Amino acid sequence: MTETRPAWGEPLQIGSVTISGRAVFAPMAGVSDLTFRLLCKEQGAALVCMEMISAKAIVYGNRRTRELWETDPAEAPVSLQLFGHEPEVFAEACGIIEKERFDILDINMGCPVPKVTGNHEGSALMKDPALIEKIVRACVEHSSRPVTVKIRKGFDEEHLNAVECALAAQEGGASAVAVHGRTRAQMYSGQADWTCIAAVKEALRIPVIGNGDVTGAESALRMMEETGCDAVMAARAARGNPWIFREIDAALKGKPVPERPVRKEVIRMLLRHADMLCRQKGETIGMRQMRGHAASYLSGFPGAARVRGKINRVNTLEDLEQLMSKEYPYA
Repeated sequence: MTETRPAWGEPLQIGSVTISGRAVFAPMAGVSDLTFRLLCKEQGAALVCMEMISAKAIVYGNRRTRELWETDPAEAPVSLQLFGHEPEVFAEACGIIEKERFDILDINMGCPVPKVTGNHEGSALMKDPALIEKIVRACVEHSSRPVTVKIRKGFDEEHLNAVECALAAQEGGASAVAVHGRTRAQMYSGQADWTCIAAVKEALRIPVIGNGDVTGAESALRMMEETGCDAVMAARAARGNPWIFREIDAALKGKPVPERPVRKEVIRMLLRHADMLCRQKGETIGMRQMRGHAASYLSGFPGAARVRGKINRVNTLEDLEQLMSKEYPYA
């Protein structure tokens, strides 16, 4: 499939939305909040996705839910992701958020968490392709944005129906489908199977985004070559590493891949991320939420486990700055 290489550096059309590249930041609960999306966008993510939001919570007017869809013009285009299982609830939620500022509406059909699948939501929807089509159609009919869907290889090894589910989404009017090459039963373990991504791409006439084990430029190139997908989606590998998008973007555009950041650059980004979180959410909440991000940034640093323990006891941005200066004075 190397003949498609020249197109990798060109913009990608998803319905009425044009994204400038082929590197996509996945929606991840507790990770892809506004501050981190902005950093990933700055580093080269062509499309960034919000944390998943309950369609039912939107309909019920949950205040916490409203905070999740806050956006910034600098991150556009941005995708808002809904989860649920009732077409009529999706339709009502679409009407409520119609006036909000986002560019693409995504439907989560890949989340493997038991409390989600136990309610016939997330990847549990893959058990019912007919329902997938109904949900997508309800969203398409009640939203002015392109509708996309994120699925998995299947629910388990006995139900590997990614192609069937993707076709159902396309029939319902979806403008693109993202495919994670693991089953729900695998969660995030084992190796992602990219052959299912290739099969979905072969079957669909709309763009397909590949997801699973994209850890940098090399794996992104390999996924594009092996599957023929239209874009690649980075998820866990982006935690504490927004630079992954500048690497992927450069590689897909045929440019030299930038070097991985030195420790000084990582510490600078960690502190900048913390400052942005505190400005957005207040220091108390911002510092608490930063703890998980900080642990990811420090992966591979000397004494990282010990320092992470200290970070969990830090409550102010100033204290975090002093801790980093003390622990990594030459970074």
